[in-house]
Amino acid sequence: MNRKKFMTSAGWLGLAFFIPKQLSAMETEPKKMFFKDDGKIPNNKFPLILYKNVFNERGNAGASWLEKRFAANNWTNSWRNGIYSFHHYHSTSHEVLGAYSGSALVHLGGEQGEKVNFEAGDIIIIPAGVGHKNLGSKNLGVVGAYPNGRNWDMNRGLPGERPTADQNIASLPIPENDPLLGNLDGLKKIWS
Repeated sequence: MNRKKFMTSAGWLGLAFFIPKQLSAMETEPKKMFFKDDGKIPNNKFPLILYKNVFNERGNAGASWLEKRFAANNWTNSWRNGIYSFHHYHSTSHEVLGAYSGSALVHLGGEQGEKVNFEAGDIIIIPAGVGHKNLGSKNLGVVGAYPNGRNWDMNRGLPGERPTADQNIASLPIPENDPLLGNLDGLKKIWS
């Protein structure tokens, strides 16, 4: 028996008793994506975490559900909009994005990174320094938030941003809670 696989499965199964009905669509573990510093976009030693199809609400009800869920886990300073159409990253905060409508092709990790379909029901936890860019979307609606309501900055991988951005990223604490799962799982275990 693969003990690690069993324990991981048992952990997710155990969560079913504590997670609200709206999360019942979650079937698998989150995808963990690592990106290397490309000289412009620093990325991060922690992986980006992608939860696919993890909540059922859509439209304004979905946006409200995300705002409440994130706030309950102390990810606040939230907003509703989309994703910028240029490579950018934040050095003063990690970020969570939850899609409550539509879809987008998102380029993660800078030019050398990976392209991912991000659609309603998905949540992405983006570590500080990890680049992200909207390559094209259709009716995309996103709620974004930050651990402890941190203020965020905007960096585009331009000369002069580093080494200050690198120092900011290195000084950030690991958030106390995963924005979706709280202190039960997710980011708490993956980034430890």
